[in-house]
Amino acid sequence: MAKKMLLWKSLRAGLKSQYDQSQWKIGEWRKLEEVTELCVGFNASPRIVDAIQYVDMEILARVEVRGQVIKGGDKWTASQMRIVGAWCWPKAESVRLAIFAAELVLDNFEKSYPEDKRPREAIAAARAWMAQPSASAGSAESAARSAAWSAAESAESAARSAARSAARSAESAAWSAANSAASAAWSAARSAACAESAARSAGSADCLSEIEIYIQSRIPELKPYLASEA
Repeated sequence: MAKKMLLWKSLRAGLKSQYDQSQWKIGEWRKLEEVTELCVGFNASPRIVDAIQYVDMEILARVEVRGQVIKGGDKWTASQMRIVGAWCWPKAESVRLAIFAAELVLDNFEKSYPEDKRPREAIAAARAWMAQPSASAGSAESAARSAAWSAAESAESAARSAARSAARSAESAAWSAANSAASAAWSAARSAACAESAARSAGSADCLSEIEIYIQSRIPELKPYLASEA
């Protein structure tokens, strides 16, 4: 018996596809006659950290694929797909993830710019939001914008690229706190992408792998999305 191919898919609230707003049903196969190119079909990723870069995640889904499967680097396209498990991904998880990703690369920034405290302050603003969401949204947004400008002002060498990544990651963390739930997942995804950039440019550890491990460690804490909720 062939081994099942299991991937990760990021979906919007209500198990809806971001592409066409169609609603998925847990356990129900979706089928196409054929797929001839990557991205044109049912798409999912081998890692969660890859999946969240394509869709603003409000539901995390484990999917099974079969039939024709075209394998890309961080995205696979299949002719047949079904959801075998799903979990709700609330705004707070996006903020928590963004903070984690930002802190992975913060040291690179502070080694190059020890006097610039704006990225650290942005992360602190996001943490303040976690403690008291409604009260700290304004300061989080302000810190986010400050971190973003700090990043934009320091982009030349590899070290500065890492600094920019750290600042953008911090900005994403705070921006997640200040923005709506719909955009929070995308902010977290941006943090993950920035962490990868820092890892490549500054010789850091494999940040994306660390982020993937972190996200998977959070799954037991997530609320399962039940078929009856669809």
